[in-house]
Amino acid sequence: QVPLVESGGGLVQAGGSLRLSCAASGRTFSNYRMGWFRQAPGKEREFVAGISRSSELTRYADSVKGRSTISRDNAQNTVYLQMNSLKPEDTAIYYCAAAPSLYSSDVATTTGGYHYWGQGTQVTVSS
Repeated sequence: QVPLVESGGGLVQAGGSLRLSCAASGRTFSNYRMGWFRQAPGKEREFVAGISRSSELTRYADSVKGRSTISRDNAQNTVYLQMNSLKPEDTAIYYCAAAPSLYSSDVATTTGGYHYWGQGTQVTVSS
C-alpha cells in the first residue's frame, strides 16, 4: 500500500491558479510513476498529467497542456500539479495516483496504469 494524500484544492476564479500537492508515505516513492486524474460530476475519471519516477518524462492531457505543470520531489515524497489559467471546465475532484515502475522513463495515461489512489481534492473554478 502507498497512502496518498492530496491537498491544495479550493475555489478559484477563472484565470486563477492553484497548486495541488500529493504526499505519499513509504520509503520507495522514487520507484513509483505518479499521475493526476480528475473526475467531474457525471463524467468518467480522466487523465490530467503524469510523471516518471525520475522526472525524465511527463505527459499531459490536451485539455491542460500549456496551462499545467507536473513535478515531483522524491526527497519529500511529494508530487505537485501547478495549474494556471484555470477555466470553469477544470472543475472536478482531482486524484493523485501511483504505481511501481521498473523504468526511469515510464508514464501511464490511463486509470489502469495505476495501483494506488488518493481520496481526492475538490477544485472549483467560478466564471
